[in-house]
Amino acid sequence: MLTLLNLLSAVTLLIWGTHIVRTGILRVYGTNLRHVIGQNVSRPILAFIAGIIVTAMVQSSNATALLVTSFVGQGLMALTPALATMLGADVGTALMARVLTFDLSWLSPLLIFLGVIFFLSRKQTRAGQLGRVGIGLGLIILALQLIVEAAAPITHAQGVKVIFASLTGDLLLDALVGALFAMVSYSSLAAVLLTATLAGASVI
Repeated sequence: MLTLLNLLSAVTLLIWGTHIVRTGILRVYGTNLRHVIGQNVSRPILAFIAGIIVTAMVQSSNATALLVTSFVGQGLMALTPALATMLGADVGTALMARVLTFDLSWLSPLLIFLGVIFFLSRKQTRAGQLGRVGIGLGLIILALQLIVEAAAPITHAQGVKVIFASLTGDLLLDALVGALFAMVSYSSLAAVLLTATLAGASVI
């Protein structure tokens, strides 16, 4: 039971880390990100690149989707560049997931340490909000380490293995679980990272 609780708390920390990064970036560069998307609607390739950049920064393709939807609703963006932007958002999520799965354990304490110093000393400034982003990135990396550590005993617990085994083999159930987690965490990146980490730990 304690092992499962540790895993759930690590997953929660992952979700919280992505939330901190997203809100920090939007507070500092929210207007600029809207400008990046809004100024690159003339050609699909530019919209695609804009989708990658924005999603990589805010750590959430959902946030990019909200921006694109608002532009389309206001008639500022046509359907073709909007779809190209969302395709870029998916690629941006995949790239960030790949980067964060590298061994960055040395970077986590550094980001949290510097992030807390900047955030507490310059809370209302841009540097303070960037410190907030650093804290979020550090928590994401730390959460991935904790998930791996918490998942290790699960691979030897027969009862828990049965529970997770039920999530493999039924494609509709797998898709539903993934969709629900992405909705709850408001981050497809968190869902991808969690799935990759658990798969790497041979839990699923």
